[in-house]
Amino acid sequence: MSRRSRSRSPLPPLASEALRVIALGGLGEIGRNMTVFEHRGALLIVDCGVLFPEEHQPGIDLILPDWSAVRDRLGEVSAIVLTHGHEDHIGALPYLLRERADIPIIGSALTLALVAAKLDEHRLTPTLIEVAAGQSHTRGPFDLEFFAVNHSIPDGLAVAIRTTAGLVLHTGDFKMDQFPLDRRRTDLRGFARLGEEGVDLLLIDSTNADVPGFTTSERELGPAIEAVFRTTAGKVVVSSFASHIHRIQQILDASHTQGRKAAFVGRSMVRNMTLARTLGYLTVPDEVVVEPEDLESLPPHQVTLICTGSQGEPMAALSRMAAGTHPIDVGDGDTVLLASSLIPGNENAIYRVINALTDRGAHVVHKGNANVHVSGHASAGELIYCYNIIEPRHVLPVHGESRHLRANADLAVSTGIPADNVLTATNGTVIDLHEGRARTTGQIPIGLIYVDGRTVGGTTDELLAERRTLGEEGVVTVTVLIDPDTVTLTEDPDFIARGFAHDPATFDPVIPVIVAALRRAAPRRPDRRTIEKILIREVQQWSRRVHRRTPVVIPVVIDA
Repeated sequence: MSRRSRSRSPLPPLASEALRVIALGGLGEIGRNMTVFEHRGALLIVDCGVLFPEEHQPGIDLILPDWSAVRDRLGEVSAIVLTHGHEDHIGALPYLLRERADIPIIGSALTLALVAAKLDEHRLTPTLIEVAAGQSHTRGPFDLEFFAVNHSIPDGLAVAIRTTAGLVLHTGDFKMDQFPLDRRRTDLRGFARLGEEGVDLLLIDSTNADVPGFTTSERELGPAIEAVFRTTAGKVVVSSFASHIHRIQQILDASHTQGRKAAFVGRSMVRNMTLARTLGYLTVPDEVVVEPEDLESLPPHQVTLICTGSQGEPMAALSRMAAGTHPIDVGDGDTVLLASSLIPGNENAIYRVINALTDRGAHVVHKGNANVHVSGHASAGELIYCYNIIEPRHVLPVHGESRHLRANADLAVSTGIPADNVLTATNGTVIDLHEGRARTTGQIPIGLIYVDGRTVGGTTDELLAERRTLGEEGVVTVTVLIDPDTVTLTEDPDFIARGFAHDPATFDPVIPVIVAALRRAAPRRPDRRTIEKILIREVQQWSRRVHRRTPVVIPVVIDA
């Protein structure tokens, strides 16, 4: 486990009939969304997602929410409610269910299908409770009501949580597309009804709070996507999130119109589209979808490939195509369509892929040069609209980096919500709703829980720093033969270096530095560990002074 955010402050006892909200993830970051609600001795969890690592976290596969504050209370969890099926909302479920496998999971049909497939890979059999927009469900002291919301994945839900402490509305990720491809609009009528009832606390998506106006409708992308297919003489390679079923529907429709056959490439893409097709969320025109090997006999102008890798993931199909290591060759006459947003932190990886594809002769179309993707999140105009129809007593902006949360808070205040009632929080913030008032009552320590291969929580920030040093500064192994009586070298040290220019004499100048340091330490009769520390210090300081680098130094001390 990595760093903790802030020091632990003792939490006051939860007042009788009060509702406690504990933010375990998703505040100050795009990912690992998880919120715990406590009422009458029971817990309710909303979402349980992952955060994807950035370049400064080498070797890390996923980052989990830190649920250590409630680990000893998992037996009190009434259910986990999932707002939708994106990885940043469901990806941590396998790791939580390893600790208690029978927690009921509540979600929409598509969300639960994606969850079941994920948990099957982890050999977990979950307890699934399917709900739909417009339905209600009670778990322990929590009365839940679900509302349809638009997002970049079908079947998203907002959830109203009624308790004796008051009414809470959690929007999940949402936008207000007035012309959604599946005709399933965000239930503003339901939101208004809740407003009439009186929403005591609104948890609301902040991702696009700093974007003016309204998010563009998915339907408006149709002409730009169709133009790509109409004007491309070779193959069309589309890279998208494996969960963006609406976008894949547009791609399949355009392929059909232009007489192309389409194939899915990538395990997650094949799995998700098969599920979506089976459940009726994806309509496939007759005989459009074929197996990838069936495309080999077709001329390029009849070929569409739909794959993963839109974020520059090194092992994804698109990155391998860009590197020329994939069976499918991409080059002159082909168009690569990146039908996805750019997640903060992935910029360098994405542009490397774009440049590599361009070098191979492909034309790359992306959000920066064509209208081929829109966000799945509400922009400022939509958030203001929601504040005005719901008129919540208190607001907690969620799902966003610090700038998004602050922008959302400012929007709430601009609509007339008192500034004292707009709660800006970080991961670990604890908020109590009692007698109509929501107030911050404490802060619990929250860390980054790293998944490193099969190890969960064992990787630390210190270890990641060492990995970065290995990658950026190099490593030097220094072997010395020491006379234990005099603490002097019996012969010159042996150096093995990686990450330095190869020259046998590179480290000759540091030898007298080591000799002098050992001479100074000799009167104190240093033990082996102390000698190792001397070697590390002297080699690092010399290297920093001479080479402007601070390598990892591995000392090997042998008694002569």
